Amino acid sequence: MSLIHPIEERSVSDSRRGRLTLYFGAAPGVGKTYAMLEAAQRLRRQGVDVVVGAVDTHGRPEVAELLVGLERLPPRTVEVRGKLIEEFHLDAALVRRPSLVIVDDLGHVNAAGSRHSQRWHDVVDLLAAGVDVMTTLCVQQLESQHDVVQQITSMRVRDPVPDAMFERADHVEFIDPPAKEVLARLQDGKVYIPEQDARAAAAMYRKNSLLALRELALRRMSQRAGRENLIYRSAPRLGAGPTSERILVCVDPSPLGPRLIRAAFRMATGLRAEWLALYVETPRLALAGESVRAQVGETLRLAEQLGAEVVHISGARIDREILGFARARGATRLIIGKPMQHRWRDLLRGSLVDALVRGSGDLDVHVIAGDVAPHEVSPVPALRSPLRIAAYFWAALTVAGIAATRLVHLPLFYVIVLLLVGISLVGSRLGRGPALGAALLSILAVETSLRLDPDVNHIDDLQRAAIYLGMLLLALWVSGLTELSRRQAEAARIDERRLTALYLLSRELSQLRSEVDIAECAIRHVKKTMSARTVILLPGHDGELAPVAGTDVELTTDAREEGVARWAFEHGPAGRGTETLKAAQALYLPLTAAGRTIGVLGVAPDDPDKLASPAERQLLDAMTGPVALALQRVRLAEEAQIAEVRAREEELRGSLLSSVSHDLRTPLASITGAASAMMDSGDAIAPETRRDLLQTIYEEAERLGRLVGNLLDMTRLEAGAVALRTDWVSLEDPIGSALSRLDRRLAGREVQVTLPPELPLLPLDEVLFEQLILNLLENACKHTPAGSPVRVVARVQAGRVVIEVADRGPGLPAGEEETIFEKFVRGSKANTQGFGLGLAICRAIAAAHGGEITAENRAGGGAVFRISLPIGAPPPEPGPDTSLASMSGPQGVLHNTAKILLHQASGLEAETTT
Repeated sequence: MSLIHPIEERSVSDSRRGRLTLYFGAAPGVGKTYAMLEAAQRLRRQGVDVVVGAVDTHGRPEVAELLVGLERLPPRTVEVRGKLIEEFHLDAALVRRPSLVIVDDLGHVNAAGSRHSQRWHDVVDLLAAGVDVMTTLCVQQLESQHDVVQQITSMRVRDPVPDAMFERADHVEFIDPPAKEVLARLQDGKVYIPEQDARAAAAMYRKNSLLALRELALRRMSQRAGRENLIYRSAPRLGAGPTSERILVCVDPSPLGPRLIRAAFRMATGLRAEWLALYVETPRLALAGESVRAQVGETLRLAEQLGAEVVHISGARIDREILGFARARGATRLIIGKPMQHRWRDLLRGSLVDALVRGSGDLDVHVIAGDVAPHEVSPVPALRSPLRIAAYFWAALTVAGIAATRLVHLPLFYVIVLLLVGISLVGSRLGRGPALGAALLSILAVETSLRLDPDVNHIDDLQRAAIYLGMLLLALWVSGLTELSRRQAEAARIDERRLTALYLLSRELSQLRSEVDIAECAIRHVKKTMSARTVILLPGHDGELAPVAGTDVELTTDAREEGVARWAFEHGPAGRGTETLKAAQALYLPLTAAGRTIGVLGVAPDDPDKLASPAERQLLDAMTGPVALALQRVRLAEEAQIAEVRAREEELRGSLLSSVSHDLRTPLASITGAASAMMDSGDAIAPETRRDLLQTIYEEAERLGRLVGNLLDMTRLEAGAVALRTDWVSLEDPIGSALSRLDRRLAGREVQVTLPPELPLLPLDEVLFEQLILNLLENACKHTPAGSPVRVVARVQAGRVVIEVADRGPGLPAGEEETIFEKFVRGSKANTQGFGLGLAICRAIAAAHGGEITAENRAGGGAVFRISLPIGAPPPEPGPDTSLASMSGPQGVLHNTAKILLHQASGLEAETTT
C-alpha cells in the first residue's frame, strides 16, 4: 500500500495535538519498521525535522542502513538486575520537540523505574505536547484481539495496547506481505524473536496462523474504514454508500421476538456484520401489563447473549422511530416480523410493514414469519380500563339534562348540537366507554323526539342516519384522542421520573469524594426508584469483593450470592432476571467506566417482575454509569495523589543522589588521599606533615559525619519518627553547647551573645534545639568571609521569645528568603558544600516546637535568621532536687552561662548581658 503523507504544516501555536501515524501489520517481521524508516527518510529529504527516538535494529543490517542520516536521541540507560538497558528518553524528546519522532514498537514494555510502564504512554505524552509520532503495531498487541490471538497462536500478550490508541491514530498504514514472504524472511533470520518467546513464535509462524492473523488485521482495518465512511456519510454533501453490512432487528412484545433475534444473529454471522436489536416503546406499550414487559425483557436478553447491541427508545410512531434510528446508525438491513393480526386492524390503524417498506428508501427490509400459529400470537394484550359506574352515570345524566331542554320547546336542531357538545365533553373527560354510552343515549333521545313530535317529521331517514353516525364517530374520535393524550402523558411522566432520578443521582454524585458516600448515595436512589435491597461490592487490595459499608451487606452473606457477584465482576450481568445464574436472589451488574470494571451493583427488588421490564432494566443500567464514573473518579484521584507522592519521592531521590555523588565523594577522597599518603610514606614522613594529614582526616571525617547526620535528621523529622523530649530549658544551655561544639569553626571571629536576664524558661527538646542553633552558626561560618562577626541575640516580644543569629556576609539573594529553607537548596554566592539540608532541618525543628523561622537581609550587609517560639504556660516551682541547669536566679544563670564563658576563655570574645 502506498504511503499517505502524514505530516501537515505545523501551525503557529504549538498547543495543537500531535498527529499519530501507525504502521500496522499481522505479525512481527512483515516489514513495518522498514516501511516506517523509508517514509522517515523521504520526509527528511523533504525538509521535515525527523528525529529517531527508539528503534532497535536487532542486528539487522537493512534496518541499520535506513537509520543513516537520521538524527537519533540519546537513549536513557536503566540498570535492571545488573544489566544496562537502553530505553526511549521521553524527557529528551520533549526538550528537543522535533516535528516528528520515530518510536518503534508501540506495545513495548518499559523497564522498571521508567516514568510509564509501556511505550504507548510515552507516545500519548508526545502527542499532547504537539509532537507528531510514527510508530508500529501488530494486531496481536491490540487489547480487543487478545483472546482470539491466544486461541490462534497459544501466545499470551501480557501488556496489550488499548484499542483507543488504534482509533485515535490520524493515519494507519497497513503492511501486508504474503505469508510465504514472511516465512522466507523468518528462515533468512530477518525476523527477530526473543529467546523466551521462541516456542510461542513457532506456533505463530505457521502458514495457517499467519493467514488467521492477517484476516484479523484486515477485519480491524475494515472496521476502521467503515467507521470513517459512516462519519463522512453523515455529511449532506457526501453520498458514498456503506461498504459493510449493519443489521437492525425490530423487537415487539410477541412470541415472534426470539425467532427474529435468532434470524438476525444467523444473518449477521453469515455476513460478518454488526447487528442491533431495537425496541420502540409507544405510550400504549408503556402502560402494558407485566406479561408484556416480561416477554420483551426475555427477547432483549436473548439478543444480548447473542452479541447484539440492545437499544430501547420511546416514541409515538413506531415506523418513524425505526426508520430514523436505522438511518442514524447506518443500518443496511432491517428485519421485522410478519404481521399476525387481522386485516381489518391494518385497515383501521395502518400496517407497520407497509409504512416501513414505503419509507425504507435504500434500506433492505426482511419480513420473517413466526413459528407459531396466528391465533396463538397476541402481540399486545388489550389495555382495558376498569368499569367505572360513576362515569357512566355522569354520561347518562349529561344526556338526560340536554334532552330535557325539549320540555321548554327548544328547537330540535339546537338540542342535537348540544348533544354533540355533550358527547365531546364526556369523551374528553370520562373515556371511550362512557362516550359511546352517551352517543347511544343521544341517538335514543333524538329518535324519541322525532317520533313524539310531528313537527319535525321533515327529517328524512338519510339525514337521521348521518346524525346518528356522526354522534358515534364523534364519541370514538374524541375519546380516542383523549385516551392517546392520557397515555402519552403517562409515558411522559414515567420518562420524566426516570430522567429526574438520573439527574438527581448524577448531581449528587458529582459532589461526593469518598467511596462510602458514593455507595450510600447510589443505594438511596436505587431504593427510591425500584424499592429494592441494594448492595455495592468493590474489590479490596487482595482482589476480593467486599460490600461497602452502608449498603445491604446481608444480601451477600450467602456464599452463592458472593459467587454470582464475582461472576458479574469478571464476565458481565448475572443473577435474577438474566440467563446466567438466574437462581440468585439479586441481579448483579458490573460497574464499568472507561472499559474498566470498578465494582458490582446488586439489586433485589421487592417485586422480582420489575427486572423483566426493559424500561426498568434500562434505567438501572443507566444508573450504573454515573455510579461507576464517580467511583472511578475517586480511585483516579487517589492514584493521582499516590503518583504525585511517588513523583516527589523520585525528585527527592534524584536530588539526594546528585548531592551524594559530589558532597560525600569530596570528604571521602580527602580522607583516602591523606591516609594513602601516610601509608606510602611510612616513617619517612615529617611529624609536621603527619600532623597536617591527621588534621585533614579528622576535619573531613567530622564534615562527613555532619553531612550524614543532616541526612538522617531530615529523614527522621519528615517521617515523624522523632518524638520531642521537652523540658524546661534556659536558652543559655543550647546556645552555649552549640558554641562549644563549633570552637574550631568560629576561631578568629567575634561572637556576640546577648541574653537578657528576663528570658523565661522554655519547653524545649534541648538536643534538637541545640542542633538548630548549631546549624545556623555553621551556616554563618560557611557563607561569610573568615573573621566576620556573628551575633546571637534573644528577646521577649509580643508574648514570644525571639532568637536572632546575624552575620555580616554577602546576604541573601533577592526573592530567596523563603526558598533557602527548602530541601537541597544551597547558597549561590559562597561555599556551597553540603546537601542543602541544614536550614530545612532548622525549619523542621522550629515547627516541631510550635515556632517558626524566617530570614532577611540586614541593614549594612549580612543576613539575619530569626526564630520565634511560644512562651507557653509558666514552669512549675522548682523543688529541693531541682538541678542548677533548670533553676532561675543567680545560681542558675551562672551555671547556664558556663559554656559561654568557656568559649570566651578559649580566645573568643563573648558578650553576656546578665
